[in-house]
Amino acid sequence: MRCPAVVPVPRFSTPAPHPSRRSVLTSAIAVGLATVLPPALSACTAGGRPDTLTVAGGEPGGFYLEFSTLLAAALERHGVANHARAVATGGSLDNIAELRAGRAAFAVALADAASQEPGTDASGIAAIGKVYENYVHCVVRKDSGIRGVSGLAGRRVAVGQPGSGTSLTTPRLLEAAGLGASANAAAPAAGTAVVENLGLNDGIAALKAGAVDALFWSGGVPTAAIATAQQEVALALLDLSALLPELRRRYGGMYDRVLIPEGSYPGIPAVWTVGAPNLLLCRRDLDNATVERTVQLLVHNAGELIPQSSLGVQFLSAESLINTAGVPLHPAAADAYRALHG
Repeated sequence: MRCPAVVPVPRFSTPAPHPSRRSVLTSAIAVGLATVLPPALSACTAGGRPDTLTVAGGEPGGFYLEFSTLLAAALERHGVANHARAVATGGSLDNIAELRAGRAAFAVALADAASQEPGTDASGIAAIGKVYENYVHCVVRKDSGIRGVSGLAGRRVAVGQPGSGTSLTTPRLLEAAGLGASANAAAPAAGTAVVENLGLNDGIAALKAGAVDALFWSGGVPTAAIATAQQEVALALLDLSALLPELRRRYGGMYDRVLIPEGSYPGIPAVWTVGAPNLLLCRRDLDNATVERTVQLLVHNAGELIPQSSLGVQFLSAESLINTAGVPLHPAAADAYRALHG
């Protein structure tokens, strides 16, 4: 079996887990505490397994990093590699860049971000499977008076930090709503939203302080950082589902109408929104044995990969794993699913 070459040391480190999720992440804490981080995918051991695998995750307080930390712990626990760890990143676009640079073996990313990537050459991006659905949150303060997307005209909107999948999806949503984006806060063009490139944690802080009027975030349900903010200031979620026809007209059928259930966030009623498949990705040149073992892990140990905060919105099922929204499966993953399910 051919193993990928040793790659450079990543520039990221794994943050300490959120205290409220300590019980979920205990098994994975040790994975990220090394002072010097090893390569993303090191040389094979005598047993034919990589010594170290890295999973590119996302922002602290978000579902990506939580899921990636659980996945890294499972990769190590079930012998896919001797060691594995999750690393914090800006999100989907950063994660894909980490794959391309060889600093990560696996990454989670939105399908709309992954679909922009060429997958034909050896360094191209391939899918291991669809792991869950991402839910676009448009969060406003309850006292803001904003009741729909059209109310964002002339308002300051946090659209995700550069490198995140949210920063790709949000402009598409604003355009579908007929709202252009303006960077000129002093004199925004009529009918435009004033965009701020803020990620989840900075965006929540700005929303609480009144520095922005809305926060877009694409993640799992519930997102812990939003749930925590709701305890400090009354929040509301805007219905985005009316934007779906225009989104699909422009970008195809990768977006879905999904429901954020009542009870996801205390005091916030159920709301329809836009969903996008969230994929586990790798490079096309990742060795077949590692890919096959990872598929086996996803199929047979899915229960270990669902964060405790989840309301059961994961899509780690045999039927849904292969639904990668047009992003091609790694050939070894396709073979593994075929062998498992015919």
